[in-house]
Amino acid sequence: MLKDKTVVLGVTGGIAAYKALELTSMLKKAGTDVKVIMTRAATEFVAPLSFQSLSQNPVAVDMFEEPKAWEIRHISLAKAADVLAVVPATANFIGKAANGIADDMLTTTVMASKAPLLIAPAMNTAMLENPATRENIDKLKTRGAEFVMPAEGRLACGDTGRGKLADIELIFWNIARLALKSKADLSGKKVLVTAGATREALDPVRFLTNHSSGKMGFAVARAAMLRGADVTLIAGAHTCPEVPGVNTINVSSALGMREAVMGAAESADIIITAAAVSDYRPAKVSESKIKKGEGGMSLELVRNPDILKELGEKYSGSKTIIGFAMETEEIIKNAADKCAEKRADFIVANSLTAEGAGFGGDTNVISIVKGDGTARDYPMMSKFEAANIILTEAAKL
Repeated sequence: MLKDKTVVLGVTGGIAAYKALELTSMLKKAGTDVKVIMTRAATEFVAPLSFQSLSQNPVAVDMFEEPKAWEIRHISLAKAADVLAVVPATANFIGKAANGIADDMLTTTVMASKAPLLIAPAMNTAMLENPATRENIDKLKTRGAEFVMPAEGRLACGDTGRGKLADIELIFWNIARLALKSKADLSGKKVLVTAGATREALDPVRFLTNHSSGKMGFAVARAAMLRGADVTLIAGAHTCPEVPGVNTINVSSALGMREAVMGAAESADIIITAAAVSDYRPAKVSESKIKKGEGGMSLELVRNPDILKELGEKYSGSKTIIGFAMETEEIIKNAADKCAEKRADFIVANSLTAEGAGFGGDTNVISIVKGDGTARDYPMMSKFEAANIILTEAAKL
């Protein structure tokens, strides 16, 4: 995903420095060339050799060490960076960067770099809330630096509060977003995505649902965010981590999904309905737990609203509308019929029985089907790759 991208990773002297090892590993697995700069204080927490082994690059620490090539090290690092990320960032580093102090390898590289700067602070709550730190953060933000602010939790000193380094996966996706900013073909577009399963209550204990994990819809939302779109994700039940930079609205039932979708659709340019919405709901919801009887049980169901059809009737021709169809037979025909009936621009169809497709997995096998029956089939790929194919086709429209 980040092949041919270079991330210069600054590591400063806090207990959270060891977490930057996981970030280095994630970036390498994504194809990134990672170049690490450590402050002297950071080397007291983690050995440079650990970062060197994971990044497969020499680690820069000393401004005046013997050069390994004829280059000014901090200048060459600054020029190489597609993103410069400082994880973790101490109050000391933030103060220096905000006030133009360049007295070590990391701060001189920051001063020399024109790359996007991402800062993930980690420190004691009192230090984070100190007026000087807040002013320094605000000053850096006005210059274009982006922050992934700390989470709440137990701190190294034993206190509990805000100051814990943000989740590494959250930091990774923010770096990816900045690294791919030059390829932001959906910049300025508003994309509405639905994902996950709806739950239709029977009583306070039980509900009707399906096996959707939400992974396909979340992959679409993440890919759209990375391509520069302003993304709203309406999520039913799912098993997915938060997508940074995405406005997520959580819903439960099909009626809740419809209300949220129709409320957000007016301002959207592209609408992608990947959620597995229940076709039916119980006609009556018991206010108390239904007791087990001696015989069987019959359940009266009523139809839920058809969200995709409603979108097509209201916005066909003025917005790009994409639906999904999971079938077990006559996949292309059924998807084409659905596309025409719902007045969608195209349907993303797949087979429940195909290897690598179906619910819960990390891969998918899709066909993009138009209402006239034309279809393009794709081989098995990751859901993130499939998401980008869907968005590329949507962008053409």
